Amino acid sequence: MKSHRCYDLIPTSSKLVVFDTSLQVSEAFILTLSLRPLAFYIPSKAICRASLTLLSSYASSPLVSVLVTLPSLLLIPCLQVKKAFFALVTNGVRAAPLWDSKKQSFVGMLTITDFINILHRYYKSALVQIYELEEHKIETWREVYLQDSFKPLVCISPNASLFDAVSSLIRNKIHRLPVIDPDSGNTLYILTHKRILKFLKLFIAEFPKPDFMSKSLEELQIGTYANIALVRTTTPVYVALGIFVQHRVSALPVVDEKGRVVDIYSKFDVINLAAEKTYNNLDISVTKALQHRSHYFEGVLKCYQHETLETIINRLVEAEVGKENQKTWE
Repeated sequence: MKSHRCYDLIPTSSKLVVFDTSLQVSEAFILTLSLRPLAFYIPSKAICRASLTLLSSYASSPLVSVLVTLPSLLLIPCLQVKKAFFALVTNGVRAAPLWDSKKQSFVGMLTITDFINILHRYYKSALVQIYELEEHKIETWREVYLQDSFKPLVCISPNASLFDAVSSLIRNKIHRLPVIDPDSGNTLYILTHKRILKFLKLFIAEFPKPDFMSKSLEELQIGTYANIALVRTTTPVYVALGIFVQHRVSALPVVDEKGRVVDIYSKFDVINLAAEKTYNNLDISVTKALQHRSHYFEGVLKCYQHETLETIINRLVEAEVGKENQKTWE
């Protein structure tokens, strides 16, 4: 991983949404439903990754730099937090870098976790509108949520190694790592665990295969086997949001009255509340909320303790999911 740069993981075509912190939170999530005077696209010319061929030798393949255009969505600073979340939904992205026009720099990220935290903090009942979501600007929400504990944005240079990127994700306990050009200050891409796994699988035949890849999950002691955060089919969405906030997990197994896993309620599913504009009623069950999934659900993907780590990684990449539900097979 030390021989490949972050450039190598950036696709030749990608979509990047950037928000100004002075936008109102709600507006940032709905904005691109209508790209009229509210927003416009600007080309962000960035030297991106390329190799002479993906099929050439992993260790020795020469890399060439190509000029590509990564579309960035620039929003005018008079919108609400709500529309920011709608913009994420419409563009099919899960996070956006935040630009502070006063500091002339990127200062943070707006993610689905922010949406969950806002709903959890301000929701009272289906009869009371969440005015904070309607009125707050992104910078206002950051001030309320962070309470003067602002930390510098964790980012990485496109010239940094893949190993450095993975180390940063683990060390900082984050799921998304912006790749920022140190010369231009442009955000080129957002690295995720999913993207890294996909890249590693592409070149897995060229890697010196570590011994642990052939070991089982049980041998490696990977997974959570006690005090598992979960929800019932009848659990209200608001309660599920509280579990997300308390346990800082990305997905919750949904179990029936017999304790069988029948579904998964993930943070990404929560954003459907913004898409459907149903976030003012969080008393509905997670089962009912999951009926509004915007994508086809093929069922719960499982793995087993006796399976090897390599098998699980391959399954994750092929299914294009970020996590699996692990169930002990007896």
